[in-house]
Amino acid sequence: MTTPQPGPADLFRSMALIRHFEAQALELSRRGEVAGSIHLCTGQEAIPVGAMSALRPGDRVLSTYRGHGWALACGADPAAVMAEIAQRAAGTNGGRAGSPLLSAPDQGFLGENSIVGAGVPIATGVAMAAALQESGRVALVSIGDGAMNQGATTEGLVFAAARNLPVILVCENNGWSEMTPIASVSRTGDFADRARALGVHAEVVDGGDPEQVADAVRRAAERCRAGGGPVFLECKTVRLCGHYNKDVEHYRPDADREAAAAADPLRRFRDRPGADRDELTKIENAAAEEMAALAERVVALPPPDPATVHDHVYGPAPSPPAAGTPEQPAKDMPYWRAVNSALADAMDADPGVVVYGEDVGFAGGIFGVTRGLQKRFGDRRVFDTPISEAAILGSAVGAALDGARPVVEIMWADFMFVALDQIINQAANVRYVNRSRLAAPLTIRMQQGVTPGSCAQHSQSVEAFLAHVPGIKVGLPSTPQDAYAMTRAAIDDPDPVVLIEHRGMYTETGGVARGGPVEQARGARTRRTGADACVLTWGTGVATALAAAELLAAEGIEATVLDLRWLRPLDDDAIAGAVARASGRVLVVHEATRTGGFGAEVAARVTEAHFASLAAPVARVATPEIRMPSAPALQQAVLPTPGRVAAAVRGLVTR
Repeated sequence: MTTPQPGPADLFRSMALIRHFEAQALELSRRGEVAGSIHLCTGQEAIPVGAMSALRPGDRVLSTYRGHGWALACGADPAAVMAEIAQRAAGTNGGRAGSPLLSAPDQGFLGENSIVGAGVPIATGVAMAAALQESGRVALVSIGDGAMNQGATTEGLVFAAARNLPVILVCENNGWSEMTPIASVSRTGDFADRARALGVHAEVVDGGDPEQVADAVRRAAERCRAGGGPVFLECKTVRLCGHYNKDVEHYRPDADREAAAAADPLRRFRDRPGADRDELTKIENAAAEEMAALAERVVALPPPDPATVHDHVYGPAPSPPAAGTPEQPAKDMPYWRAVNSALADAMDADPGVVVYGEDVGFAGGIFGVTRGLQKRFGDRRVFDTPISEAAILGSAVGAALDGARPVVEIMWADFMFVALDQIINQAANVRYVNRSRLAAPLTIRMQQGVTPGSCAQHSQSVEAFLAHVPGIKVGLPSTPQDAYAMTRAAIDDPDPVVLIEHRGMYTETGGVARGGPVEQARGARTRRTGADACVLTWGTGVATALAAAELLAAEGIEATVLDLRWLRPLDDDAIAGAVARASGRVLVVHEATRTGGFGAEVAARVTEAHFASLAAPVARVATPEIRMPSAPALQQAVLPTPGRVAAAVRGLVTR
């Protein structure tokens, strides 16, 4: 497929439109029509214009927060982009993104990213989806020179090289890392050298010349489409204005400003031998008039309707299939095998499901949970990754954006923190910011908790960190059947889901019925009923609470045990039923530390909703304020036990 190549006048017209679009956006900011910061690409217009002239329709683009020019070059409506910058209802994102996070997915522009470097792993996932679908598409992501000092960028480059992905990384090197000269924080001459050192083909490009940029991107795209793997293009450019709209550049030497002005790409284009300067001046004047008129129309647009602010946090629950796989008779199997079976069944049902992570493929995971899947489904769908959590999670976001259903494993939940950005700042925002035009249906598996000998970096319970965040769902299976059913529900869900397994449960055996309708990612389960008190718990707390209930039953005290299962969304109706059944005596149990644990949220909700019916204040049993020691004897001194839970219930009943 050949893309018609624009002529010099067309390239200049596009650059001039971006230049004057940015000038009007800055003017709107000065007039108070834009709330917050905007980051202009003034001086860098040749890069998006040249790049997009070389790509095909259907290719995908992501950019830095300095990305208005990329959106326009992709074909986004200038009126909608300016309206988004001004937070109007008619904006590309309805005012939800503003200047630094806007997108235009209908034009292949998957969006800006206001976290430096974070777009690189996401772009690798978009490219991975293209490779899996054999679509021939490439993904292009732009970053600034400052992003080259971010770990996520390096991880993304390593991941792209390891998977030989069709992704083009464009570094717009304007010499300034926000307000700091890049030369003062990096000893690298050309950042292209870093990319080459990681096994990525790299070139240095004159970023002030759109035709040279176009040639470089065309070569890069051809290489990607031919299976040559990722390409890194370092486009040397300039920044003609401050880092953001209110930056007076007090830190910038006059000589640097003057050198940048001399390298202005529009000025260079007009000064080229043979250029028709009068014609180019007319083109630029027309662009200036067009953008000035556009700005006035944007000012008159209404703001978003506050009644819509809660829309699109989550997508609609998936409808059950008209004819699903028949449910099989329950068979005893260990918890790990139940997860493995769920993954296999999901992969059989949907060719878009891919499973990957550290040691997940050939070895089958350090706990054996993915054992045999690579042999069955092949190394395109089940594969190992570098030890790069940001790349694993970010690529899952990107792959989910573009049609895949990734299931990724973070080997230990404690390792999540080195890449938390990709869950909270990226995955959780996709649907809301894009008003459901884009979604990120990915599943993140991780295991957590205390086992004998585990240390403080391999024993934390992280559910409260994650359940705090709107836009994702969080579940903790406590039985082999739930390990199966909740894994299927997570993969089928239209939004990002985190499943937290407990490695202490992997060898526990129970009945598992495979097949049948896939349940929704929501809903608690009553594990035992009793009228004297109720224990609200999840994860490892379920077995502890059930053991405590047995002790109490011998004394004539009957307790309800409610397994919350899903902490986001929380089943308030099931909680209300348990509280009513137990005459308002409520105990919350969890393995995580007490302060800031999710039990505090559960207790607060019970108190707010059922204060009048409570027989006593809601009580909690949790791990005290301590870092987890390795010695089993020390662990048992602080973890919730059946005896401690039973004692807390007795206290409620006898008050």
